[in-house]
Amino acid sequence: MAMIETIRWTDEGVVLMDQRKLPREETYLTCRSYREVAEAIRTMVIRGAPAIGVAAAMGVALGMLEADSGDPDAAFEQIVRTLAATRPTAVNLFWALERMRRVYREIRGQPLPLVRRRLIEEAERIKQEDLEVNRAMGRHGAALVPDGTIVLTHCNAGALATAGYGTALGVIRAAREAGKRIEVFACETRPFLQGARLTAWELVRDGIPTTLITDNMAGHFLKSGRIGCVIVGADRIAANGDVANKIGTYPLAVLARENGVPFYVAAPLSTLDLTLACGDLIPIEQRPAEEVTHVFGIRVAAEGVNVENPAFDVTPHRYVTAIITERGVARAPYAESLRRLAENPMGREPR
Repeated sequence: MAMIETIRWTDEGVVLMDQRKLPREETYLTCRSYREVAEAIRTMVIRGAPAIGVAAAMGVALGMLEADSGDPDAAFEQIVRTLAATRPTAVNLFWALERMRRVYREIRGQPLPLVRRRLIEEAERIKQEDLEVNRAMGRHGAALVPDGTIVLTHCNAGALATAGYGTALGVIRAAREAGKRIEVFACETRPFLQGARLTAWELVRDGIPTTLITDNMAGHFLKSGRIGCVIVGADRIAANGDVANKIGTYPLAVLARENGVPFYVAAPLSTLDLTLACGDLIPIEQRPAEEVTHVFGIRVAAEGVNVENPAFDVTPHRYVTAIITERGVARAPYAESLRRLAENPMGREPR
């Protein structure tokens, strides 16, 4: 399967695949300042929790290249504040920024060229680790996918949502690489159409048989008995296993439970937020009304209509069959299993 490179560091700046233009155009945007990286995250040039984390880390490094030697501490804090204000739900953003902050604290006061080099190295390390984490997640999750089945997925939790390979799609890719005969049903994922534009593009590109369905068809197919399991990604997971993911995930989980279909979440441990006891505390991003009222710039809703556009919903942990991480597979009670995985660097095998 050909590697999709979502993001890379270059001498010219941070280069991002512009996901707003897929699948019609495969183009890249070069961000030459940290503010441009922040705008790219906010406008969903790059999206997906792990990818946002990598982009934010590179944005910090890029910003410090611009900083003068007068007050680097103030410059660093301004860069972090700007990037942190882009998208509130995906915890990987804040995880990556805090990791960059720790590195900066260790080397603050050193010559600025050294500081810059260390921050670039850390951002590159975060990217490489994300690739390795996704591969490990795929290996653990592949064992859960039945052979000869259809996997239903929602939104895009693939290479485009990460540094490469993917979380939910990484599990699907790993299952295929292990020789399993599986197909994918991809929900279109309104209103931004990540499933139709991005997931379908990735899977077709990899030669994985894929069927696109509208979001409101999912219940019909889950009831049909054709779906072997549901696999989705996550943007933040609370300590009790409640999962924030793209809007529309919660009803999928309820329908999967109603019809006896396993519902799996694939996410790196950097997506786990042990500071939040439950999903009710997860901040939910509100997106612009135009994403609902317009499709590709064309108005499809009546003038003057009110719009609500939450980008995410929260699936209570009771609907989650298992959470697949790079250190193994967590099952209920999640407050215990997730903390054990987070605290154990050796991990454990899935059960």
